[in-house]
Amino acid sequence: MTTETDAGSTNRSPTEPLHVESESHLDDVIAERDVVLVDFFADWCGPCKMLEPILADLAEETDATVAKVDVDQHQPLAAAYGVRGVPTLVLYADGEQVEQHTGALPADRLRTLIENYTE
Repeated sequence: MTTETDAGSTNRSPTEPLHVESESHLDDVIAERDVVLVDFFADWCGPCKMLEPILADLAEETDATVAKVDVDQHQPLAAAYGVRGVPTLVLYADGEQVEQHTGALPADRLRTLIENYTE
């Protein structure tokens, strides 16, 4: 039996970036959340490191779920999603891909992208 509290917590966005562990995990996150911003990143990538605090803030301050995929650990997953460079940011709304950007975007632009789909 699912209580109202349990049901609410299922769709509630985490307040910090969620590290994706597999393709099925990412598929589940996209299916279960209203708005998901997926960050395909690499530890050696300078622009990716610059985005880390921005994405942490967005996870905390917006209704979107921020998911992070390490392309070195999950090469087949990155390939399946057509990632050719890092960082690649992919935005999903209601299970559908609605935006994709390669390269770091400023915080205000990312916030606007998310807000376009969460309001």
